[in-house]
Amino acid sequence: MLHENIKNLRKSRAMTQEELASRLHIVRQTVSKWEKGYSVPDAEMLRKLADALETDTSSLLGETVEEKTDAVAEQLSRINEQLAIRNRRSRRIWKTVGIILAIILIVQVLSCSAGIIAFDQYSAETEAYTEEIVESRP
Repeated sequence: MLHENIKNLRKSRAMTQEELASRLHIVRQTVSKWEKGYSVPDAEMLRKLADALETDTSSLLGETVEEKTDAVAEQLSRINEQLAIRNRRSRRIWKTVGIILAIILIVQVLSCSAGIIAFDQYSAETEAYTEEIVESRP
């Protein structure tokens, strides 16, 4: 929710990520990560962000939060925890997909190798049989 609020407020102010980043003295990629929900600003940066977007931290967080450092830090901590859980799930899914693809690749390589070996044996047997026929002809 925080990431959507940051993006919506920035766009409603007709501000680019670059402009917002410049006002906050950070790089544009940081703003992008916030808006995509990959990370969250710390409590101090959240206050600066609220000022730059001409709103309060409660609006950014999407809840009524007292403007106390502890409350803001606690809310950001919860958001960070949720983000960490989502990232762990995502990594686990990608790891599983990678393992499955590796297994499929190994099976394909083994199948191709077995096919090549079988073909070589067949070719050798066919060649030997052909030589026998040729030699046995009068």
